[in-house]
Amino acid sequence: MTGLAAELNEELDRRLGEDDALRTARYPGDYGDRQPVHTVYVPADRFAADTPRRWSEQALDLLDRFAPDAEALAAATARPVAEVAAVHERVVAKLATEPVEDLRVDFEDGYGVRGDAVEDADVTRALAGFDQLADRPGRPPFFGIRFKSFEGPTRHRGVRTLTAVVAGLAAAATRGRTLPPGFVLTLPKVTSVDQVAAMVHVCERLESDLGLEPASLRFEVQIETAQAILGADGTATVARLVHAAGGRCSGLHYGTFDYSAGLGITAAYQSLEHPAADHAKAVMQVAAAQTGVRLSDGSTNVVGFADAEQAAATWTLHARLVTRALERGFYQGWDMHPGHLPTRYLATYLFFRAAMPTAAARLRAYVDALAGNAPTGGVLDEPATARALATALLRGIRCGALDESEVEAAAGLDADALLRLTAPSAAVEVAL
Repeated sequence: MTGLAAELNEELDRRLGEDDALRTARYPGDYGDRQPVHTVYVPADRFAADTPRRWSEQALDLLDRFAPDAEALAAATARPVAEVAAVHERVVAKLATEPVEDLRVDFEDGYGVRGDAVEDADVTRALAGFDQLADRPGRPPFFGIRFKSFEGPTRHRGVRTLTAVVAGLAAAATRGRTLPPGFVLTLPKVTSVDQVAAMVHVCERLESDLGLEPASLRFEVQIETAQAILGADGTATVARLVHAAGGRCSGLHYGTFDYSAGLGITAAYQSLEHPAADHAKAVMQVAAAQTGVRLSDGSTNVVGFADAEQAAATWTLHARLVTRALERGFYQGWDMHPGHLPTRYLATYLFFRAAMPTAAARLRAYVDALAGNAPTGGVLDEPATARALATALLRGIRCGALDESEVEAAAGLDADALLRLTAPSAAVEVAL
């Protein structure tokens, strides 16, 4: 039997070797690095190096006016006072020190068509703003641009802006052939696999012609057309988009209003909660699973802050939508107004703090079981669940919801040990 098993293994290695390599390449798992909790879109003509500071000031001012303490914020968001009080100080500190985690300067829908001379001037201003922003405290860890789509009417202008921005950053690089850390591009209104393949070609040419490191340019794909979800041949286009990017796709971002409008949903019912939105996001989630491509929910366009009643309605809605997305595995979303920042962080912090005690206890029991100790806690977790638990704790630490020291005290694991647990092949190799 031993000899037969050896022969079968040799045969299977020959049969499945190519399949093994293909699966590993296509589904590497999560990379374990930081994902921002949101993306803030700012039209290019309104962007400057002080944009994050101005958003911080406006967000804090809205809190001062309509929810100056934890009790008032709890009332304005329909959340329990005790829960809000537990994170209130953290939220205010986050708004003061790192209000924007991911900043996207928008040359697309939020900017419109301005003519080449005007857009070229705004590109120059954006590059100057990026340069100045790099030295400011509280700079966003992630930043980039959204350029116009590769559809025929906007393609030439989109490529012109994209090329100018990347060339400008490359010329200013102080580390040889490396672009600034956290730089990302957003490819909007994708309708076909060919457009993603074309974006890969553009990235390759830019890297080659500008002397950048190969594969250093990555991009997000915005899913805001029906064709990006379901192709004319009946296949799930979004799954093909991910793999056509050749590892360059960093995220799939849902576009609430373009997608809804394209399906004929009237404006009053365009929402992140619409069944059509849930369907699109569920297909995106399955397509991106295990690929290392992150997901982002879309935005709400409700931004009323004329009085306390409007502010409470806006905050209650936004906090609920953020929580809803987090519960469904979408750990990032779009924020379109400084007033969204308080509830972005409030809902996010409440989510991760609520998850921490159970996640920490289950991870402690999991690692104990790996060491040969008797199972405790009443739950027998598998490596995949341990990865998810460790990832949740890391997300909480990175966004400021959790302190590494409190997680280590509860789970017996520091951030490095948590990171090792997130690796698909390393969950059984954690040595503590």
